[in-house]
Amino acid sequence: MRRALDRPALAVVGLTVLALAARLVGLGSRVMHFDEARVAYWALRYHETGQLTYRPIIHGPFLPVVSDPVFALLGASDFSARLAVALVGGLLPLAALGLRGRLRDDETVALSLVLAANPVLLYYSRFMRSDVLVGAFAVTALVLVVRAFDTRRASFAVLGAVSLALAFASKENALVYVLCFAGAGALLVDHRLVERTAGGESLRRVFGAWVDALDSRLRSWGGSTRRGVALSALAVGGWLAVFVAVVVFFYAPRPTLWTALGSPAQLPGVAGEATVGSWTKFTGTWLSGPHQSHPYLPYVYDYLETLVYGAPAVVVLAVVGFVVDGYAPDRGRRDAVAFAAYWGLASVLGYPIATDIRAPWAAVHAVLPLAVPASVGLAALYRRATAASAPLDGDRVPGRAATLAAALVVLAAASGVAGANVAYHNSTDRSDGAVLQYAQPGNGLKATLEDNVGPVVAATDDGPEPDVLYYGTPSPANGDTVLHVADESSADQPPVGGPNWHSRLPLPWYFERYGAEVTSTAPAAGLPADPPPVVVAMDWDRSELEPRLDGYAVYEHRHRLWGSRVVVFVDRSAARQA
Repeated sequence: MRRALDRPALAVVGLTVLALAARLVGLGSRVMHFDEARVAYWALRYHETGQLTYRPIIHGPFLPVVSDPVFALLGASDFSARLAVALVGGLLPLAALGLRGRLRDDETVALSLVLAANPVLLYYSRFMRSDVLVGAFAVTALVLVVRAFDTRRASFAVLGAVSLALAFASKENALVYVLCFAGAGALLVDHRLVERTAGGESLRRVFGAWVDALDSRLRSWGGSTRRGVALSALAVGGWLAVFVAVVVFFYAPRPTLWTALGSPAQLPGVAGEATVGSWTKFTGTWLSGPHQSHPYLPYVYDYLETLVYGAPAVVVLAVVGFVVDGYAPDRGRRDAVAFAAYWGLASVLGYPIATDIRAPWAAVHAVLPLAVPASVGLAALYRRATAASAPLDGDRVPGRAATLAAALVVLAAASGVAGANVAYHNSTDRSDGAVLQYAQPGNGLKATLEDNVGPVVAATDDGPEPDVLYYGTPSPANGDTVLHVADESSADQPPVGGPNWHSRLPLPWYFERYGAEVTSTAPAAGLPADPPPVVVAMDWDRSELEPRLDGYAVYEHRHRLWGSRVVVFVDRSAARQA
């Protein structure tokens, strides 16, 4: 029996600590991306009002629900908004320990290293979006269920049910993970059928043996070794009950859930709204809407570009690992490696269809499964390099050792340089566009907001007078980006009235944090005679506004990676008073 903390386990724990540090250091230093700010804004509104209803367009309710106590404890900030994702992404390398019965010790450590250090996983673990959450929870659920079958311990299966429910609470494409699991599992079944029937066994005998083995495992979870369908059904039913309970907790509308807890007769209705009601909303938005109506090839190109830039080592090592495992002289292809490779290939080919926009964060869902064969490839290269470095003819080191070592260094450097660039040094730089999504403002905007706008808003007296004015005429290029919203109170509860509010992102998140009173001018209206201390406009309106806002400091920043700049005017006298 393995000791709980042997050397491989200690190595995985150490890498997990480093992964957490890499995700938490400077977590709040980057200005919010549009998508982050939208989710964070509505999470903050839930924290302030206690009202929450599932909206498929911003995905699962996990982040708003979890952010509520985080905001209560730490306050609302870029750091606290991203904290839940960073913690889940940082703890993900621990999932490697669940596959120790399926992987060698060095492969287990290599898997934790890939999960800790890959640039795509690193960057989007520092991003308030649900892709890392759904991926991490789905992977952990799979690992826990595998562990439950390997150890015959029901507790792992129960934890797996909780983890899978958290995946569904994070984002709806948890359903895609389940389909990928089923597809990869079907291929493994086909492998085994071919092997067994080639040896002369009948299909009936093979399936009978599998059913008996599954029944035995399920009955063992119920604490009995007696044959009986009832115990198997009880084990599966308990697993499903745990899964549904967690899903209902997250998807149930607030404050209706809290009211129902005090009046149990209302619980069935709340459960129905959380399950059937949420499913109806999901299908109406994502399965019958226009979100997947796009050409396939451009999306595939962007997806592969992200993998080449953000996960080159994982892709190369996954191919190496799949080949090495399949043609190892001492064993056949292992289920865990083949399963993950099929799942990864399906993700590479399938997500360009499933995603609604060309977004680099979708690559997370291919990197996670490919990490398993990549860990096999990494460990194999390391073993070859170690063996080849044994002294021959005195102290001479064979040339193949140097070649293998150089290959490992190049692969590590590719990941390390990309990871450092994307996650820290150039985290809002357009040169990293293969990994960054284009709606990422420049970091200078954050400095202007935190150092100038926030203090000015805080120093103004609370009252009905606006602190911030959005001034906007349509873009001369395409007529987009009008910042006017006719009814600002429509932003109190989702969905906000009109599309123009989304053109303001990420500013609403910051202004909500500051407690700013916000107004806007209609596109045809002029600047009011006495404008508020903060005026926001797009760059094409700067030349018109600047002469009319004498006494205002002007700050212009990139609003997206390309094609858009925002201008913030701050009253100098108000800033001095602040």
